[in-house]
Amino acid sequence: MEQGVAVPAAASPTSLAGLLARGERATFHGPPANAVSSLERAVELARGDGREAEATAATWLLGVAHAALGRFGTALRVLDPVVAPLYDAVSGEQTGPELLLFGSLAAATVASVHRQLGGHATAREFDALGLTASGAIANLDEAVFDCRLGLACDAIGLGEVDAVQPDLAAAAELVDRHPDWWRQRVRLDWARAEYALLRDNVTQAIDAASEAVDRAELARAPRHVAKGLLFLGVAQAQVSPEEAIATLRRAAMLAEQLGTLPLIWLPRALLGALLADTDPAESAAHLQAARSAVLAIAGDLPDGVRERWLARPDVEALLTA
Repeated sequence: MEQGVAVPAAASPTSLAGLLARGERATFHGPPANAVSSLERAVELARGDGREAEATAATWLLGVAHAALGRFGTALRVLDPVVAPLYDAVSGEQTGPELLLFGSLAAATVASVHRQLGGHATAREFDALGLTASGAIANLDEAVFDCRLGLACDAIGLGEVDAVQPDLAAAAELVDRHPDWWRQRVRLDWARAEYALLRDNVTQAIDAASEAVDRAELARAPRHVAKGLLFLGVAQAQVSPEEAIATLRRAAMLAEQLGTLPLIWLPRALLGALLADTDPAESAAHLQAARSAVLAIAGDLPDGVRERWLARPDVEALLTA
């Protein structure tokens, strides 16, 4: 398994190890919806056998899969019991390394959900919780990376330019220690692209986003390709709308094939804006697809969170356009 729990390559598809392997593969290398049933069964089997580490790992992956699909409310519910032990850990109670690892990874995933919903301050709280817990024990580099990078992204979202670099540099240092970390390198490139855009360095943003796309394609991780294309399209829009349109079309089509709502609404909304003057009919079609994705995301959110999501300025502008 990519994070923390080893899975034999020849495991039976219906065994716990086989279910974990299949669920992880779909989560990171295929349509995330294909991961859900395998991971739900893995959680059930692991808990039945008293295998807490595997149950926690499968639950974290299940939360990641739901979040990737845009089922943010479901993801938060799934991940809440995985994050809960971290509060005891930071209070000084003894907590096992597996619970710390996956709890901190889950905290970073919860933070990512809140960032995507526009709640950067809330995201920062979860990233800080995960970092505090994972920093309490050695050899939890995966979790430390996710939380460090998350804190950098929280600062970007809050427009705190000077606060970004320390956490971004710490995340890069961790990546340098692990040559096999494809996922972390791709995500670091996303953050570098976003940070460059915050500083109005479009060339640097295009370079970082292009690197992310190349790395994700090499890893055969289509969801990560789609997100890299989104960042690339946003950067290209600053200098070449024609290139941006082609890139964003590719991003949207790939995201739709994968069923990943968070990666559908943004490129479709951007395409709607970019084509408004030159092709009003196509623009309207893109905007309608974006609205449908936004409302589908809203449908899985609890009431208070749903209201904040729909009141997010770019979402509200899309829905009232």
